[in-house]
Amino acid sequence: MADLAHSHCVPCRSNEPPLSDQASAELLKAVPGWTLVSRDGIARLERRYPFSNFLEALDFTNRVGREAQDEDHHPALLTEWGAVTVSWWTHNIGGLHRNDFIMAARTDAVALAAQG
Repeated sequence: MADLAHSHCVPCRSNEPPLSDQASAELLKAVPGWTLVSRDGIARLERRYPFSNFLEALDFTNRVGREAQDEDHHPALLTEWGAVTVSWWTHNIGGLHRNDFIMAARTDAVALAAQG
């Protein structure tokens, strides 16, 4: 499997089916620390990143936001004191796409860079 953190998102058509459970489980192996969750019947990738304070969490949120904007694929971000929870899914197909796993890996790279 190609290194997801160095991959780029591809445009996704609204008539594409979401990834199967089996395909999602296979891609999940490439992004340790992420979990598959279902919210409102929609499969999502989710991870919580701890930080020492709110400013570090906010800086991480902004870095992920820039990465998301560069790839034109945007997460749900919950920023709070000492943590950021990131959720990826592909809105126009109502589930998971390979792009979500790419962005999860890229989010991990942002977190690693933020640690210095």
